[in-house]
Amino acid sequence: MLFETKAWLVFAVAVIISLRISLNNPRTGESNMKPSLFSSDEPLVAFVSLASGDGGLDDFFSETTTTDLTSQTLEYDFYRNTCPQAEGIVRSKMAWIYGQHRNASAQLLRLFFHDCFIEGCDASVLLDDSNGNTNHAIEKQAIPNKSLKGFDKIDQIKEMLENECPGVVSCADILTLATRDAIVLAGGPFYPILTGRRDSARSFFNEAMMGIPRPDDNINQTLHQFSLRGFDERETVALLGGHNIGKIGCEFIMSRINNFKGTGQPDPTIPPDILREMKLNCEDDNNESTSTAAAASPLVSRGLSEKFTTDGMSYYQQLSSSVSSGAGFDSHYYQSLLRGRGLLFADQQLMANKRTARLVAAYASDDGSAFQMDFARAMMKMSDLNVLTGSQGQVRFDCSLPTHSS
Repeated sequence: MLFETKAWLVFAVAVIISLRISLNNPRTGESNMKPSLFSSDEPLVAFVSLASGDGGLDDFFSETTTTDLTSQTLEYDFYRNTCPQAEGIVRSKMAWIYGQHRNASAQLLRLFFHDCFIEGCDASVLLDDSNGNTNHAIEKQAIPNKSLKGFDKIDQIKEMLENECPGVVSCADILTLATRDAIVLAGGPFYPILTGRRDSARSFFNEAMMGIPRPDDNINQTLHQFSLRGFDERETVALLGGHNIGKIGCEFIMSRINNFKGTGQPDPTIPPDILREMKLNCEDDNNESTSTAAAASPLVSRGLSEKFTTDGMSYYQQLSSSVSSGAGFDSHYYQSLLRGRGLLFADQQLMANKRTARLVAAYASDDGSAFQMDFARAMMKMSDLNVLTGSQGQVRFDCSLPTHSS
C-alpha cells in the first residue's frame, strides 16, 4: 500500500510539472486576450529522482514552480500559509453538497467549463455585474449560459471560507477545486490542482455569446472551438466525455428530432429506436416552458433559443441494457456513440472524423480507465487556461460582485 501511494504521488507530481511547463499561460492584463495554443508534443518530465529527494513534495513543488521577475504562476498548496485549511473546507463542504444534491457534479463541471472557455478560469461567469456597471451585459445573461446552475453551491463554499479566512481564497480557485472534488464524488478521476488564481473584475457577455461550442455544431466547428483554447483532438474527445453525467436537456435535441437543419424532418442518421425514445422523453409542447432547467449535462451550450425545460435524457439512461455500464465516469458515453446513439448532433459527429472516431473506439474498449486518465489530464490543462495571478485581478469577498478598492 505504501509503495502504491508513493507511486501515485510520483505520477501526480510528474503530470503536474509536465503540464505546468507546457500549459501555464497567465494573463498580462484584463484585456480580451485569447489563450495561446499549446503543444501536446512535449514529453512528460522524467520520473528520475522524484521519489528519492530528501526535501519531500513541498520542497519539490517550491523548486519547480518558482516565479520570474515579471509574473507569478500557480503553485502547489498556494494557501498553505494564509489559509492552510482551504482545500479541506472545499472538499468537506462539497461532499455535504453532493450528499444533498447528486446533480451538483454535472452542474459544477458545466459551470467550470463555461467559465474557463471564456477569457480563462477567472470566475467571470459568476458575476452579477461587470466592474460595478449594472448596465453592462454579463456572461450569465448570454444565451449559452441561461441554463447554468450551481452558483449557490459556490456561494455556500465561499461563505465558509470567508468565515475562516476573510478575503483570501479566490472564487476562481473555489470553482476549480470544487469541480475537481465533485467529479471525484461522481465516480470520476482525482487530479491535482495548482492554486493561486485571481478573480476577474469584468464579465464577458459578447465573448460568451460567440465562444461556447453549440450542441448542433459539426465536427469541424467543435474541433475549431477547442483548438482555439489549445486542445487537440484527443483532449477534445476526452473532455466531451463529461457528458457521462447529468442530463441533456430536451431543448438541446428538439430540433434534431423534429426539424433537422430546417428540413422539418428528424436527423436521418438517428436510429429508429433512439428516435422513438427521444420523442417519448421530449414531447414538443410549445406551450410548456419553465425558468428552471434540469441539471444539464456538462459542456453543453444552449443554441440560439430562449426556451428550455426540465425534461431531458442522459447517456446512462438511454444506453441499451445489452451494453454494460458502471459508474458515471466509465465508457458508456463512447459506447453510445459507437452505436449511433449520440443524443447531441455534436456528440455523434465525433464519429464523422476518422481520428476522433478512433479515439471514441479506444475509450469505449475498456472499463473507462483510458478515458479517465485523459480526462484528468485535459481538466488539469483547462484549469490553467489564461489564469490571472499575482497582482492581476482581485480576490472577491462575494463571488457575484467585483471588489472595489476603498
